[in-house]
Amino acid sequence: MAKPELEFTDYTKFEQKPFTNVKGLSERVIAKDPETGVATRILIFEPGTDTTPNGVQIHDFWEELYVIEGSLIDLTLNQEFTAGMVACRPPGMKHGPWISPNGCKTFEVRYYSKGQ
Repeated sequence: MAKPELEFTDYTKFEQKPFTNVKGLSERVIAKDPETGVATRILIFEPGTDTTPNGVQIHDFWEELYVIEGSLIDLTLNQEFTAGMVACRPPGMKHGPWISPNGCKTFEVRYYSKGQ
């Protein structure tokens, strides 16, 4: 099984790991496929987080997101995305970098799909 079987669990039970290259950005990985690296996670932007060091992101996998709380601003699009909004990004779609003046929390699912 690529990802572990998991029944309802409080997401705060998963370790919150900071990113080393972006101050204020961290994640709680809920499930991860060790072979492909795709994962389900909660991504946490502390107030003032700026992902500019990561530049524009492009993945070879699908990425689906739900903004749980707060908001983030896509600096390329100059557009703010707020709680309750969703995104579905196919492989190759450019997105970011982001800033989050007031903080943000997203739920993300990343996966590969046959036929993309």
